[in-house]
Amino acid sequence: MENYVYQKNFSSKHKELYNLSEREQKAKKIIAVLKDITKRDLKNLDLLDIGSSTGIMTKLLSKYFNNTIGIDIDEEAVSYAKLNFENSNLHFFVQDSMNMTFSNSSFDVINCSHIYEHVPDSKRLINEIYQVLKPGGICFFAAGNRFVFIESHYKLPLLSVLPKWVAHRYIKLFKKADFYYENHLTYWQLKKLVSRFEIYDYTKEIIKNPEKYFATEMVKERSLTQFFYLFVLNLAYWICPTYIWILKKK
Repeated sequence: MENYVYQKNFSSKHKELYNLSEREQKAKKIIAVLKDITKRDLKNLDLLDIGSSTGIMTKLLSKYFNNTIGIDIDEEAVSYAKLNFENSNLHFFVQDSMNMTFSNSSFDVINCSHIYEHVPDSKRLINEIYQVLKPGGICFFAAGNRFVFIESHYKLPLLSVLPKWVAHRYIKLFKKADFYYENHLTYWQLKKLVSRFEIYDYTKEIIKNPEKYFATEMVKERSLTQFFYLFVLNLAYWICPTYIWILKKK
């Protein structure tokens, strides 16, 4: 295996991963989308949560599924999840999402929310997701865009757009981190990344129906902000900061 540089101990530097209300909002959004796309009860399905971190969101998601597994390379976060949330239907493992140990066609549903940019090789991640999904299985895929003015993790302008060698120095200069691990992709690169799957795009649908999809923290229904977002996305979808896609294994 190649000598990858991993982003370890992420939870120790991002305390928002312990924020219950924020994690709950994200979990509700995921469940709303999954219920809409499947048109069925999720209770008979098995879920894999990739990048489960502290396990708070995984615990919330697990209430809707038959069996749930969360994986992460962050040993401290997985230990916290095991101690606080593990039960007979919910288990956590320290595991590399680019080299999963599960059998092929093991899961009905996978959650991969804002994970691809933290993984050294996103192509390997997506290939692994394809392998462990059952035929017809789906993956909730939330993906940040490289073309954003303010980078979401470190709140620095244009950080994700810069060449890596510049980004490393930029992030150190402002004492945000010692190394810029994230590898964001553009809209077109993301489409190529997941091209093995059928793609169901929920990005605009969520903005059109924020109450249905528990996205009112982002945009209020019938507001000027909602109108503006939809106008911009219809004009230049490639600059959308985050895409919400359902990937279905063909």
